[in-house]
Amino acid sequence: MYAVIKAGGKQYKVRPGDVIEVEHLPGAEGRVEFTPILVVDDEGRTHVGKEAAAAVVTARPVGEVKGEKVKVFRYRPKTGYARRGGHRQLYTLVEIEDVRLGTPARRSTRKAVRAETEAPAETADAPAPAD
Repeated sequence: MYAVIKAGGKQYKVRPGDVIEVEHLPGAEGRVEFTPILVVDDEGRTHVGKEAAAAVVTARPVGEVKGEKVKVFRYRPKTGYARRGGHRQLYTLVEIEDVRLGTPARRSTRKAVRAETEAPAETADAPAPAD
């Protein structure tokens, strides 16, 4: 079973047991649940839309790492302006523990709600018929 999740503006194809790098999740301790699930494949059956929205991917943060350095150089000709800088993105390592398919939330129909409210309630106070 695998799922395609969305985290940090990127999409990841994950299976239970995978360790992936996602953009830094501040304060992530214990368990993390990924909610925008795009696709879930359950042994050949593909679920999308409402079925995939009911699915849950749980993960456990393993650690944090820094990505590779991106060099930034700004230069304007004939002015003597030159600046060097850089950036290293923080990533959180996450181990996928479980991919579960949930049941989609059912919308109650008006007929079902009306039938429940209009159902005659049995009362214990009703007098027994005389013989």
